[in-house]
Amino acid sequence: MVEKIVIIGSGPAGWTAAIYAARANLQPLVFAGRPKQVPALVLPGGQLMLTTEVENYPGFPEGVTGPKMMAFFEQQAVRFGTRIQTDDGQNPDVSNPDDGHAYKYHDCTRIDLSSRPFKVYGEGDQVVEAHAIIIATGATANWLGLPNEQRLARSGGGVSACAVCDGALPIFRNRELAVVGGGDSAVEEATYLTKFASKVYMIHRRDQLRASKIMAKRALDNPKIEVLWNQVVVDVLGDQKISAIRLKDTRTNAESELPVAGLFMAIGHTPATAFLGGQLELDAKGYIKLKDTYRTTTSVDGVFAAGDVVDSVYRQAVTAAGMGCKAALDAERWLAEHGIE
Repeated sequence: MVEKIVIIGSGPAGWTAAIYAARANLQPLVFAGRPKQVPALVLPGGQLMLTTEVENYPGFPEGVTGPKMMAFFEQQAVRFGTRIQTDDGQNPDVSNPDDGHAYKYHDCTRIDLSSRPFKVYGEGDQVVEAHAIIIATGATANWLGLPNEQRLARSGGGVSACAVCDGALPIFRNRELAVVGGGDSAVEEATYLTKFASKVYMIHRRDQLRASKIMAKRALDNPKIEVLWNQVVVDVLGDQKISAIRLKDTRTNAESELPVAGLFMAIGHTPATAFLGGQLELDAKGYIKLKDTYRTTTSVDGVFAAGDVVDSVYRQAVTAAGMGCKAALDAERWLAEHGIE
């Protein structure tokens, strides 16, 4: 059987696309991804699985944890008939998000867009044919790779890769925080954090910022921001919560400790596009390039993309979900135009 539509990815974009596609009777099949160990972290549910409190997504006035919100997304998609490729078939029980069912989910290892129907390759010898594909594999924040870093990120211990997502949380208010990075994104993150923090340290391995001149001036002129030059983070200290970071001077190798209540990574993101094998046009940063900025169409007819895998600017759950909606609607119309219903 040729699937009408296969969705690759299970973050806000993927599950929203699945909800819309399922309600349009397209019987979508989702390759959700299987949990892996860091640094190659690909989680069902996307990067929100590393976010403890989400307070900026509409509809949750009291806030919600990232994993719980993604469990709601998944349950809603399955309710309308979405299937998820698993070790046991395509009908997982998602009623209990804590039962480890995600470890049975399958990754997509590669796709073949050279002929129609398209071929989607899963784990082992699995091959699924599809008339249309939505790619919603997201982008993974770049981390330092320190042993304590990911543990505190997962547990809500004060380590994050998104200041806009987490910076307003009570644990960071009126506290001293640190941002790792020296580019425009790092300056934006640090500037945003000054709304809540008593002080923000920018940790940069060089003696000048990589940010544009106007952005660099913004950081250097901000009385709440202090740039620590020629420093790299070599350890994250703390048990339940971060208490300090250990720094190493890139010139002298001298080490020091800096007490902080939060550590934010701003050293870039890596879009999950390697599995495409160069079959779709990408931009200079490696994100999927859309043919039309108002649509989700890609360089291959019948292949659509949504969420952080195409978005290097906003990277928010709500924008990703909106793009997932657009991708499902675009795919539905494309299938109808080609007589596939």
